[in-house]
Amino acid sequence: SGSTDCICYSTVGISDPVTSALHIIVGDCQPLDVSSVHHNNMFLKYSVSLLGYGFYGDILKDSEKKRWMGPMRYDYSGFKTFLSHHYYEGTIAYQPAKHTHSSPRDKESCRMGCYICKKSEKQLAEQHKERGLKHEEGEEEWKVIKGKFLAINAVNMSCACPRSPKGLSPAAHLADGSADLILVRKCSRFDFLRYLVRHTNQDDQFDFPFVDVYRVKCFQFTSKLSEDNESNVMDIGKKHFGQFCRDHPACCCNIVNSTWNCDGETLDSSAIEVRVHCQLMKLFARGIEENYKDEAAYSQSSIEQLL
Repeated sequence: SGSTDCICYSTVGISDPVTSALHIIVGDCQPLDVSSVHHNNMFLKYSVSLLGYGFYGDILKDSEKKRWMGPMRYDYSGFKTFLSHHYYEGTIAYQPAKHTHSSPRDKESCRMGCYICKKSEKQLAEQHKERGLKHEEGEEEWKVIKGKFLAINAVNMSCACPRSPKGLSPAAHLADGSADLILVRKCSRFDFLRYLVRHTNQDDQFDFPFVDVYRVKCFQFTSKLSEDNESNVMDIGKKHFGQFCRDHPACCCNIVNSTWNCDGETLDSSAIEVRVHCQLMKLFARGIEENYKDEAAYSQSSIEQLL
């Protein structure tokens, strides 16, 4: 399911077609949270894994122009995007996921029969029954963050893959009705490289002063350009100059808008609203089994001994 197979790795633990076929035959069922993406109250797309603005959005936008390179285009575009080191200014508003019994910084990974997902589902159902979804969303407090960001990522699952065994958010849950919102603020290239390297090892990738992570049930993002255009609609010259800079990024001006990467597809609108829908769909899977790697290693050693 895509270039990295992150959905398969996050829900099964391995991208083996025989394993997936067996899950279908047995009839295993794994519920999955889905995020809906909107712009000006208009539905755009659904997302089940990654929503990325800034670094991952720029990689996707650049790689789409180089499909002739094959899978190598991601490495090339990633290196090029890292060197460009673009940051984007904007405002993020989010509602914390108070119903969930976990946080992105704990060590509770989502596994088969996850009790956190079950508790969160039950708590959400009770809240909706007592107060109603619309009333509840209007009642809860929105938190607002303004700044300059190298990357804004929202994940519904860990997004683990062979290159990043733990994923973008190791403690993200598949079916708890929340997403992990990861904000990487403007920093030096060296610090950003340190952050990226953390995705390939066992160190905590959130343990940086320029990285913030929140467990949310919905969020909104508005770029600085959109805010300026809304507050100063009569400044036509500025608007046209901004368009010129976007069309010709070789000039000395900093690029003002990035592109949203929605599960490997681009979104043209930079200002979006995202809502997480608890367990909206179901997969033929059972979640990652506890000690799966240990069991696999044990089975392999046993086979080798028999041979």
